[in-house]
Amino acid sequence: MSYPDDDVEAQISGEMTAFDPTARHGDSTPLGARIVNWRHLSDADARAVWGELRGWVEWFIIRYRVPESTVPACWWKHGQLVEELSALHTAHTAAFDTSDTGFGPIGWHERLSLALPRLTRAYAGGCSNGHRDITPRSTGSAPDEQEWDAWTSQAHAH
Repeated sequence: MSYPDDDVEAQISGEMTAFDPTARHGDSTPLGARIVNWRHLSDADARAVWGELRGWVEWFIIRYRVPESTVPACWWKHGQLVEELSALHTAHTAAFDTSDTGFGPIGWHERLSLALPRLTRAYAGGCSNGHRDITPRSTGSAPDEQEWDAWTSQAHAH
């Protein structure tokens, strides 16, 4: 005679035979989320990615009452803001995925409290009367190569 518990044990046993606790490979993409590497975004994907982020940002700034002094109307022209908002969007999507065990939403709100000061620093004002470009830092003042080579030949771990 077979009992329901026997069936469950057999199923678990079958699943565990394929389980390898030493395996450290696989996809680490958050459930339900798409991570955007803005540095390598292709032109072919750009319109869809920007559109998705815009929709989320427009919802986010209203829902969370984010002031324009933190996220201005021209947020998409400020690379550092794009990176921060994109990261928040990904985290939000993963945290509110239906497969989440229930801790995602509180975790997202904890991360949001840490991210808001970074958003403020990323923008730092200046576009209240229209967008003003910030002069980006360049690598024109790169380190002296001989000095770099000498420095990197040692660990400097002391």
